[in-house]
Amino acid sequence: MTSLLAVSSSGLQAAQLRLAASAHNVANAQTPAFARQQVNLQAAPGLGGVQAGSAPAASPEGVALPDEAVEQIAAGYAFKANALVLRTADEVLGTLLDTHA
Repeated sequence: MTSLLAVSSSGLQAAQLRLAASAHNVANAQTPAFARQQVNLQAAPGLGGVQAGSAPAASPEGVALPDEAVEQIAAGYAFKANALVLRTADEVLGTLLDTHA
């Protein structure tokens, strides 16, 4: 059960970072010589989950507002999905504790 909590918690943090990076990109879209931020995700070793980190994008294309809107929507859905997993794990854990009490 602990690994399920760790996986969903890391997913929540990754979604939050994705949303923050995208909002940063939108806020600075008109800034001269601005390098858009991108979030890199990779599988976390050990208990599982995801490791997320932001870095300047490799290509100097600038900020495409439609792409950032899609990224924000996707990050919102990822956050909701991980929150649902966390809530379900909490309910299951509560049921297990009630059964053993």
